[in-house]
Amino acid sequence: MTPQDGHHPQSERPGRIMCREMAEQPEVLRRILDTGAPEIQETARRVAEKKPRFVLLSARGTSDHAALYAKYLLEVRLGLPCGLTSMSTITAYGAKPDLRDVLVVTVSQSGGSPDLVASAQAAREAGAITLAVTNNPDSPLAAVCEHHIDILAGPEKALPATKTYTAALLALHLFVEGLAGPGGDDAGAARLPDLAAQLLDRQGEIKDLAARYRFAERMVITSRGYGYPTAKEAALKLMETSYIPALAYSGADLLHGPLAMVDNISPVIAVVTDGRGGEALQPVLDRLRGRGADLVVIGPKAQVEQASAGFVLPTDGVPEALQPILEIIPLQLLAYEVTIARGQDPDAPRALAKVTETR
Repeated sequence: MTPQDGHHPQSERPGRIMCREMAEQPEVLRRILDTGAPEIQETARRVAEKKPRFVLLSARGTSDHAALYAKYLLEVRLGLPCGLTSMSTITAYGAKPDLRDVLVVTVSQSGGSPDLVASAQAAREAGAITLAVTNNPDSPLAAVCEHHIDILAGPEKALPATKTYTAALLALHLFVEGLAGPGGDDAGAARLPDLAAQLLDRQGEIKDLAARYRFAERMVITSRGYGYPTAKEAALKLMETSYIPALAYSGADLLHGPLAMVDNISPVIAVVTDGRGGEALQPVLDRLRGRGADLVVIGPKAQVEQASAGFVLPTDGVPEALQPILEIIPLQLLAYEVTIARGQDPDAPRALAKVTETR
């Protein structure tokens, strides 16, 4: 997979780093399954022994969408109540919650943001079981947490996170299945590296789709269930690389007002999981088609055939809970290709730094 701009030397070609790191995702997924899984399962076993009564998840940016995915896994798979934390209650307001017997999971690529470190430290002091999920085992966040999971993605230099996102999803999935115990269901995970490689080989389809939407002034992205974190992550990728305003909504929330802004000009991207989330999204798809929306579907073939455009995902035999690891790949490619088509460099979005330090 190579960038499509032929007007720059290889060393200066826009998007070359993001492109290379997207291409590494099959290898990263395979590394987690082959090398990381035993340690993740052992961490899950040690956490499960403490019998947490509920879970709090902390993260920022792309990692926040990985944490949202974990929320769905924990609530659906284990029935554990989960919440996404508001770190400013601790870092800005000095709140001291009682977190005894609570599992606090902090997801961060770098493990270096001061608010994440401070809130994890405060959670541990408040009695929480603390787990860091990072791409840096030597990070300050890993140091202050009782447990750590290394997502094994290797150095990520492009500003838009790609391989660290899919790596975090798989690591979190393996962790939750480990919490479920010896009867955990890993069916389908072994196929992910090969399926991811197949998706990356279809970059030409995405380039054609990008040509259709390179002049879009805004995009709406929607999904339900396990696909909702994918919608949020896709919106972030489009905004930070191409600067197109991209609004992500749960399908249910879209019907509660924002549907009014949908027209036949601005594209609506629907991430349709093959499962209960996709079934729950069906009434939303019907309403969008009824409004004449320019509907792009990322999902099963039958749904793509009813849309204005789309990309068929190989979901046969892949459990719904694992499909987000595949769903995001064509949307990463779309963000890349739209950005290149608009004459911008996805490796270096303006005003952004790789490690964002919030407090």
